[in-house]
Amino acid sequence: MIKLAIDLGSSVTKIFKLGSGIVLAEPSCVAVASGTSTVKAIGDDAKRLIGKTAEFTTIVFPVFEADIVNESMAAVMLGYFLKKIGIGRSQAKRSEVLFGVPCGAENALLDKYYRLADACGIGAVHFVETPFLSAFGQNLTLNETNPVFVVDIGGGSTNIAAFSLDGIIAGIGLNIGGGNIDSHIIDCIAESFNLKIGLLTSEKLKTTVGSLYTADNESFVVNGRDITSGRPRSVAVSSEDIYGCLKLFADRIIEYIGMILAKLPAEVSASIWHSGIYLSGGCAALIGLDDYFSKALQMDVNLAEEPQMAAVLGGGRTIGNSDILETVRIDY
Repeated sequence: MIKLAIDLGSSVTKIFKLGSGIVLAEPSCVAVASGTSTVKAIGDDAKRLIGKTAEFTTIVFPVFEADIVNESMAAVMLGYFLKKIGIGRSQAKRSEVLFGVPCGAENALLDKYYRLADACGIGAVHFVETPFLSAFGQNLTLNETNPVFVVDIGGGSTNIAAFSLDGIIAGIGLNIGGGNIDSHIIDCIAESFNLKIGLLTSEKLKTTVGSLYTADNESFVVNGRDITSGRPRSVAVSSEDIYGCLKLFADRIIEYIGMILAKLPAEVSASIWHSGIYLSGGCAALIGLDDYFSKALQMDVNLAEEPQMAAVLGGGRTIGNSDILETVRIDY
């Protein structure tokens, strides 16, 4: 039996194969011929086309804000990724797959995942909420009496939860993530510099000069289109220029963290105060985010060693342990 853990993210799809580790991490996007279902590129190849395609090519994002919004393209994309790691339909039938799903995922979403797995010919399917996977991916010790608090911030969703091996005590899945920062940066550059930039440029700005340390002032030259003249133009954008975009996002997440903390019983709060918050997800790698959270919440914040991979690593460890899987999987 082939055992896989799949993190079908809004930004990146990651696959863990038991015995091999992480075998794939590619953008969750598909390039199609406009007005048709003809696929031109998937994953890395499709992402390179963002903002550069003519009107006869459309970039499709099958997963948006943790929801499968285009089931047919999601099936094409996942099928392609499985083949890329050597799993065709005959092997898929002999595969047992764990999907990470948002905290509090409803049956309507699980139905979509099940149909997706069926379309790819996958033999057996399990669902586990992302906070559990993030904890396992960070090698946290979970039992019935030792609660932990995880904040996992991805490209299109954020999961916040306090839980033990006995279940989630309080938690929420939000349809906001690093993609929201990218959109805010695009608007900010347009307003501040009268320059239109694309999604890939915005993402590059976020990861290179984006910082929640007010003393940082790195700069990065970006190319775009002058909004007034329509001509190409370059500007140097600094950390300070986009600080407000990151702060707005971080403050919003802090509000939700505070809401979940306020719902916890006193004993659980005391335990979490002692251990601190565990931060993971691709967006968790933003410079200074962990310290910003720690200062605002007056708590220790522990950043995962590999933030973006924590959930899929945890999925790999879960699919490989039948006892743990039986304990944390969603009954479906």
